[in-house]
Amino acid sequence: MDTYTILEHQWAYLLSLLPADLDLDQSAKDAGALVRKRQISKAEDLLRMILAYAVCGMPLRQTAAWAEVSGIASVSNVALLKRLRKCDTWLGQILGLKLAEMAPPPTTMPTQPRVRIVDATCICHPGASTTTWRVHLGYDLQRHRIDHIQLTDLKGGESLTRFDLQHDEIVIGDAGYAHRRGMHSVAKSGASFIIRHNYNAVPLKDINLFGWLRGLRDASAGARPVLIARDTKNNLPAFPARLVALRKSEPAAEQARHKIIKIRAKKGKTPDPLALEAASYIVLITNTPEEWMTPQQTLDLYRFRWQIELAFKRLKGLLHLSDLPTKDPPMARTYLYAKLLGALLLDDLTDRFLAFSPWGYRYP
Repeated sequence: MDTYTILEHQWAYLLSLLPADLDLDQSAKDAGALVRKRQISKAEDLLRMILAYAVCGMPLRQTAAWAEVSGIASVSNVALLKRLRKCDTWLGQILGLKLAEMAPPPTTMPTQPRVRIVDATCICHPGASTTTWRVHLGYDLQRHRIDHIQLTDLKGGESLTRFDLQHDEIVIGDAGYAHRRGMHSVAKSGASFIIRHNYNAVPLKDINLFGWLRGLRDASAGARPVLIARDTKNNLPAFPARLVALRKSEPAAEQARHKIIKIRAKKGKTPDPLALEAASYIVLITNTPEEWMTPQQTLDLYRFRWQIELAFKRLKGLLHLSDLPTKDPPMARTYLYAKLLGALLLDDLTDRFLAFSPWGYRYP
């Protein structure tokens, strides 16, 4: 079932999936999205048009025409544009409330550590050749749910400090999160990290990294304790961690080296010999206690990072998250927040639809 059909024929049910304690009209008024009710009298009508524009991919003119034909509102595309530019804060609040409802904090300590995967994706506005916006996601591996969404501009880099982690949780991230400040914040909170190591970004004390890697046996995971060097810039002390590594098969290593060479060639630069050598290994850095998991189990757990890649593929492939139609920052935020809210509502709708019931969804 496509998003247009859901919006057209299941709107009442989709509305019921919003947080129960959310007063749409009052929240829209408080956020400045619906101060004057000329042409659009209800917040739910405004939200429906926003989702038609962003989730269904209707241009503004088509959205206004659809709203007229459907009896939702009589508004011009110019007036609708002015309305939508004021809706980013409101949609961000709704998105936060929906996330809190779908992924509430645990009330008791779990018997097993909660595993969260983090990543970010870049989005460019029309005509841009570099990143304009970043969407930062957190994914709860046990619940198979997105539990954190944050939207930033191009200056908002990947960092573990963006995520509120509980004691004994495990966070998994790629090499973009290999920064001492973020890893130190995780360790200080009592949580654990499993991060793809970047030898340039995370200096280690008293170890010949490549000498140790060269001594690894084929098809056998190795591990050793290390000390992450102090960070004078951020006034952080040295702190302990473990390296977990595995030598890749030669075909996999050759493919990784070829990718590095290709990327550097596009920039007219020569590949760093150490980067080419590092491509022969999977190297993780972690502070998980040794008694929690073996080196092989650590590598196996890191492989689940593909789950968040699938989440981004769904957002970009099914909901066309990357197809940003505007350069205007308020409109871009409205569009992206609406896309992400639509993704959460559709996930919730799918979960309930698939539940065994003669109505096709859970009925209270």
